[in-house]
Amino acid sequence: MPVNIKRLSTYQLIAFFIYLCFTGPANASAQENSLPNRLSLNEWKVPWGGLPRDPHVGTTDQIWFCGQTGNYIGRFTPSNQQFKKYEVPVGTHPHNLIVDKKGQVWYAGNRNAHIGRMNPENGKIQQYPMPEGVNDPHTLIFNQQGNIWFTAQQSNRIGLLNVDNGQVRVATPTTANARPYGIKMDAQNRPWIVLFGTNKLAWVEPENMLVTEVNLPRPDARPRRLEIDPSGNIWYVDYIGGYLGRYSPNNEKFKEWKLPSKSPRPYGTALDSKGQLWIADTGEVPNIIFAFDTEKEKFISQTPVPSGGNIRHMYFDNTDGSFWFGVDTGYLVQGKPDK
Repeated sequence: MPVNIKRLSTYQLIAFFIYLCFTGPANASAQENSLPNRLSLNEWKVPWGGLPRDPHVGTTDQIWFCGQTGNYIGRFTPSNQQFKKYEVPVGTHPHNLIVDKKGQVWYAGNRNAHIGRMNPENGKIQQYPMPEGVNDPHTLIFNQQGNIWFTAQQSNRIGLLNVDNGQVRVATPTTANARPYGIKMDAQNRPWIVLFGTNKLAWVEPENMLVTEVNLPRPDARPRRLEIDPSGNIWYVDYIGGYLGRYSPNNEKFKEWKLPSKSPRPYGTALDSKGQLWIADTGEVPNIIFAFDTEKEKFISQTPVPSGGNIRHMYFDNTDGSFWFGVDTGYLVQGKPDK
């Protein structure tokens, strides 16, 4: 129905113009529809299903990934399109994996409290048990010495595994039920963590294992994954609020951007070598991959993922500029940004 502005009171006019300016879904749709597609996707159906996730590029022509509910480690060889399955101990339900310089595969035994090292030549596994109170290794990352920092979400712990002797040191956030989740290393060899159970980031001092927590601007924020750029800025995604955020430790300042979709739920992320941050929006089905230019501070691309969702974790491959992720519907996917 047309609105006769002349008959509106001053307060009605103010309300009317606020309505015009902040009709969120309409604005979000307009932004979303205006973004080009600057990403090509290659998808492969994983033969065993089992929630394929958290891929990691190992040696040349080898993509490793976890089959979390399928209780396996998988390897995909792009050159011949072949998959290979490796068994892990019963009840492991591997959540995440990383590959060291020797090609050894390290995985998080999320359900039976161990980190495993698998020899890809014969599939043999050495288990490193967790100390008391650490029941669910979650996400792993190497430090500069080749040791492994990891989160344990439900245990509310952050750990450091010495890969030579198997000893584990443990740090505990000061916030109860903080749920340490995504983890990355900064240039000072310190791990930064998003605390999914609260509105905080955190970092750990390796010498004394003390945790420093950083409050996000919005109390209802729930960060899930993060990236660290060459300048040391911390980029995080707020899964509940639908925001991409940047925290600059040097000046302790924040800046945030709402994802340009109707009901954004940002989850997996990958920061490429060109300063483009790729974000999986799991609030849409099929999921949407957005690209954000960290220098120009704007979203520059959107791509629907044909295989569906959810996309939980991404891995950027610096050798060819692509990134990899798993989809809960049973697919392994490679994203190739336009040159």
